[in-house]
Amino acid sequence: MASKKKRTPNVQNDSWVVIAAAASLYMLSGGGGNLQLYEVKAFEEDFRSWFVGQTVQRGRLLFVTQMDPLFLMLPYLIKSGKEGKFQRLDQMVMDEEFPACSGLLSCTRSLASMHHIADEKVGSHKFHRYSQEKTMAWLKKKVEKTVLVLKKKNISVGEGVKSSSYIRVKLESDSSKDYLGYAHGLISEYINKDLSKDLRHHLLPELTSPKETEPASKRKLSDKPVEALDDYTKFNSGDFARKPPKKMTAAQKNLAKVDKSGMKTMSSFFSLKVKAEKK
Repeated sequence: MASKKKRTPNVQNDSWVVIAAAASLYMLSGGGGNLQLYEVKAFEEDFRSWFVGQTVQRGRLLFVTQMDPLFLMLPYLIKSGKEGKFQRLDQMVMDEEFPACSGLLSCTRSLASMHHIADEKVGSHKFHRYSQEKTMAWLKKKVEKTVLVLKKKNISVGEGVKSSSYIRVKLESDSSKDYLGYAHGLISEYINKDLSKDLRHHLLPELTSPKETEPASKRKLSDKPVEALDDYTKFNSGDFARKPPKKMTAAQKNLAKVDKSGMKTMSSFFSLKVKAEKK
């Protein structure tokens, strides 16, 4: 359910039941047969203010979000499922360190949704047994629904996520694979590592490709020739071809016919003369 770390005492005020732990905080609220589970996240930082409606508030900010109680019941069902037999829910969802977990059975969605993660047998009482296959199908639907919400709200999750806050257009880099991976990460925050790993394998065709799962040392090199990234053939075009020499004038032709043997070059008249040293 929540972390097995040091726990704080339960707080109960009227219809509110607060489930507190070192790592997680949940709340049960409602009445008249409509009990709901909520997740509570607290933000408390120094020198920080918040805009709430038309006012500015300073200090601790609490976000309360409704959540599916099956996420908190899963660890108990998985543990009892190792015995491989059908049991009553009140015998499965038990925790000596945290007896308030039995309140999850009173949630409106708990009993109505139990068939998503467990097999059922009806006799004098209703009995359940954890089902890995049903749980994977249920979690996959959760991932797919999360993907739909992310796309509907135009939330960027791909490589261009840093620039998406400045560009009001949907980035094409956000592929279905990016959304599946991001949604899988969000759902994995509410399940254990082993279940998250199993879910990833369940979504493997959508999340990973063979090239990504295969070690680089075992990848087969391509048979295709390596192609240069730049087009060097442009240097063979007419613009870069050597131009033919210009035609000589009549004076230049006559000068070329003159016998220049014994004549000094023009540069010799500008060279430095070395003075002879007096003895």
